[in-house]
Amino acid sequence: YATLETRAIQDDDFANPAFLWFEVGEAQWNKVQGSKGKSCASCHGEAELSMAHVGSSYPKFDLEKQKPINVELRINKCRTEHMGAKPFKYESKNMLGTTIYVKAQARGSVINTDFSGAMLPWFEKGKTFYYQRRGQLDMSCANCHEENAGNMIRANRLSEGQVNGFPTFRLKWQKPGSLHRRFRGCNKQVRSKPYKYGSDEYLALETYVMYRARNLPVETPAVRN
Repeated sequence: YATLETRAIQDDDFANPAFLWFEVGEAQWNKVQGSKGKSCASCHGEAELSMAHVGSSYPKFDLEKQKPINVELRINKCRTEHMGAKPFKYESKNMLGTTIYVKAQARGSVINTDFSGAMLPWFEKGKTFYYQRRGQLDMSCANCHEENAGNMIRANRLSEGQVNGFPTFRLKWQKPGSLHRRFRGCNKQVRSKPYKYGSDEYLALETYVMYRARNLPVETPAVRN
C-alpha cells in the first residue's frame, strides 16, 4: 500500500534516511566498549557474514530466560554479558542504529523464524493477543490489518500490518522506530494501555506477526508513511 514515491525512497540507499542510523550501527559494531575491551566485531567478525540470517530468523527462544528474545534484547544481552557494557535504551539512537545494521544484513532473504518446540506456546499467546479486542474502542489488531486492509481510516490507508521492514523509518515520525513502538502506538490508538518495550506480551505478539510475515523478504530499513 506504499506509494510509488515512498517505495523509491526505500529502494535507494542514498535517499533512504534510515541509512543515517545504519551508519550509527556500523560504528557501534566496531567500537570497543565495556570492561572486557570488546566490540561486536571482536566476537562476530564481519557482519555481512555473521549476521546474514539474523534479520530473517528472530525472535528465537532463549534458554536462560525461558522466553523469546528479539534482536534488540539479543544486542543488549551481548553488551552486558560478553562486553561488560551498559545496555542500550530500547528506542535510543544507538539501539535503533545497531538493530538496523544487524537486520539489514539479511535484506532480501525470506522470513523463516522457527515457531516449533518451546516457541509454540509463545506463538499461541501472540495469536490470542492479535485477535483479542481491547481498549475503549474494543478493537483487535485483526480488525484493522485483516478485515480492513486497504481501506481508508481518516487520511491513512490501513496496511496488512506486515513487519518484515522493522526498524522502519516512518515519514510521520521523521526517524526510525522499533516494532514495539508500533505496537504501543496501535494500542494507544484503540485507547488501550500499552505494554513496556520488550514485555512478554509484545515478545509473544512479535513472534506471531513474524509468522504472518513468513516468506516475505526482509526489507530493513523500510520506509513507511
